[in-house]
Amino acid sequence: MERQYTNVMEEIVVTWVKVLISGMEYQTFCSCSKCKNDIITLSLNNLPNYYVTTEERRKRIFENLNTEENRKWINNRIINAIHVVGQYSKH
Repeated sequence: MERQYTNVMEEIVVTWVKVLISGMEYQTFCSCSKCKNDIITLSLNNLPNYYVTTEERRKRIFENLNTEENRKWINNRIINAIHVVGQYSKH
């Protein structure tokens, strides 16, 4: 069965985790797929879901989330998750 819904917050978090982990500031943190997935799930557990079923709605939600204040808020949750996973990695 093809999935016909999307969590817009998940799309944002997955993208930002990849960008942050590959940046200079987080070079000392593990960037294996296990740690990336742990960072993503911890971040998503601390952020609200925004599920949509249409591309039009996805774009609208993305635009609403793409403000400076929301970007900082989401970014802070991801950075916190990076540090938590870095301290308590499961491998």
